[in-house]
Amino acid sequence: VQLVESGGGLVQAGGSLRLSCRVSGFTPEEYAIGWFRQAPGKGREGISCIKRRDGRTNYLPSMKDRFTTSNDNSKNTVYLDLANAKPEDSAKYTCAAAPFRNCMIGLSNADYDMDSWGKGTRVTVSS
Repeated sequence: VQLVESGGGLVQAGGSLRLSCRVSGFTPEEYAIGWFRQAPGKGREGISCIKRRDGRTNYLPSMKDRFTTSNDNSKNTVYLDLANAKPEDSAKYTCAAAPFRNCMIGLSNADYDMDSWGKGTRVTVSS
């Protein structure tokens, strides 16, 4: 599985942003795409998982209010929408693939590895 993120950049506080994760290669039906972020000097944070087959989602509770993940299988793309951006959202955002149950583990366990990772896209929120 190959994953390529796009959509990062500079956004003003209070603004919104859409990140994309283009998925190529074989992904089993039970696979999910997870979104994670890591700010400089901080550990990895999980954001969301979405199951490719049926769009079932799971979020880290602290992320649920302002992040939304969605899936367009016709475009082989998974999205992450951020609303009401805050300076503390500045980070490198990365998508990753794994079975859905593993993705959910990875949301709350920063040391848990996913099967495949993209290279990430950087988001900077200005105050």
